[in-house]
Amino acid sequence: MSVRKQRHVASGTGLSRQRVVVEAIRLADREGVDGLSMRRLAGVLGAGAMSIYHYVANKEELLDAMIDVVFEEIELPPEETDWQSAMRRRSVSARQVLARHPWAIGLMESRTSPGPAHLRHREAVTACLRRAGFSVLMATHANWLLDVYVYGFALQEASLPFDTAGEFADMAEDVFLPQLPPDEFPYLNESAAALVAAGYDPAEEFIFGLDLVLAALEPLRASA
Repeated sequence: MSVRKQRHVASGTGLSRQRVVVEAIRLADREGVDGLSMRRLAGVLGAGAMSIYHYVANKEELLDAMIDVVFEEIELPPEETDWQSAMRRRSVSARQVLARHPWAIGLMESRTSPGPAHLRHREAVTACLRRAGFSVLMATHANWLLDVYVYGFALQEASLPFDTAGEFADMAEDVFLPQLPPDEFPYLNESAAALVAAGYDPAEEFIFGLDLVLAALEPLRASA
């Protein structure tokens, strides 16, 4: 169940494990995971701090449950299509989910007690690559490479001072170009001006890089 659906289910006044996890995700979405504490969460829920421990034993168990919800939101690679299309859809979905929950980027690979959605996701990705003909080792390489690319892009994207092509153009004209006199930085000035004129959208970089990664993995599948 997605966070949005769970928020609707958990909107009642009664306390439950599901509501505790959903409210923890809401809090992390707003303030980052560093702002999440059991006491802070209890205050948001309007409950006593000790009552939270009836549903999760500690913060680590809470983080495991939160990350499991994040994995559940990511689309699994579909079985009815070729491996590149399947992994492309899964990677695009992962990027979108991490844009909603940027606090999760640094936690996706750190959990030692993965939940059921986490394990289903890992199984589906591995199955997609193995059915496509990757050896066990090459499937592992491919999985690592794709995850590193998605997480790295999501981390960089979360720190950008603009979200849209329009915002990029405004910042390039108002902030970047004034700092790039053409006599001192001719190539940077040229690039900034040309990108603004072309209506460049930084969001398109994700697909550009992802397709290069997928294309580079294809010979490894064939060689296996």
